[in-house]
Amino acid sequence: MPLAVRYTVFPIAFSIALSLCSPVAAEVIASKSYSYFDIRGKTADELDRELSRRGPTASGSSARHPGATKIRFGGEATYIQDNGRCRVGNVKVTVHTQIILPRWSSRKGASKELSMIWDALSSDIKRHEERHAEIARDQARAMERAIRALPQQRSCEAMQELVSDESARGIEEHDRQQARFDRVEAVNFQKRMLRLLNNRINGRTGAK
Repeated sequence: MPLAVRYTVFPIAFSIALSLCSPVAAEVIASKSYSYFDIRGKTADELDRELSRRGPTASGSSARHPGATKIRFGGEATYIQDNGRCRVGNVKVTVHTQIILPRWSSRKGASKELSMIWDALSSDIKRHEERHAEIARDQARAMERAIRALPQQRSCEAMQELVSDESARGIEEHDRQQARFDRVEAVNFQKRMLRLLNNRINGRTGAK
């Protein structure tokens, strides 16, 4: 069962407000939810086919995957006009992650060997998706810091354009980090699965 998990990113959307005397504040609001899709099967091949048939799709692709993380960024910023200069006032960056995971609904009666393989695989899928969500949260914090640190501009229109450019750079960096993580995970998949299976065989189910 090859692991080819993908994530989906929705573009960031900043709403803007102009303030003449607003205190400077910044925050990142992160939320996370889970959803599941059921698969059935009594053999490894059947489970593999079910994952390929029922798994979620990534944005812009019809291919199915064992799991996915949908990521939505958003935000708000206020600008403060003072003495002919404009600066960022309040900044709020939001990120919501929806983790989509498989659920084996016909486990009852399956062999111990298949159950052990599934436990190793499903735990790795979940760990992988949780890391995608963590990368998104970390990047949201980085984007908030970068926007808050932007230099003052001669007008709030120029300041707004600077915020938009910084947001776009932040999303691009987020995409690079996610793609880099997927590449590393794909290379190490076989070794990681063997280690997980050996840990379970030896009774070390809590090992990483």
